[in-house]
Amino acid sequence: MSPLDTFMFDWFGDTLFNVLIFNLAVVGPAAFATGHGLAINWRPWRQLPFYTALLSAGLRFLDYALGGGELWSIAGFALGWLVQLAVATFAYRLTRARQMTRQYPWLYQRKGLLGWEERH
Repeated sequence: MSPLDTFMFDWFGDTLFNVLIFNLAVVGPAAFATGHGLAINWRPWRQLPFYTALLSAGLRFLDYALGGGELWSIAGFALGWLVQLAVATFAYRLTRARQMTRQYPWLYQRKGLLGWEERH
């Protein structure tokens, strides 16, 4: 193992390659769908941390079962949770900006990728 992989395994319970693959390729799309689903149903933003924590728990199990990582790695859970929260928040904001400008075009206009502003 390389020194970076040793550091990653000691702190996060798995190698850098497995952390990236499981966070972005396996559970990342589920986090994006979570953020999109909450925004589509007009749910509040404060529900995202709970759902992404559930995704991160599932991520730890998949990492343990398929990748040979540690199941009870608190730092690995926290890293996965932060990555999933970032992906879900991006999807939530992207969807909400699209909703606001499509549903209320007389009130709002797009301002960048993730924002909207009032029409003057």
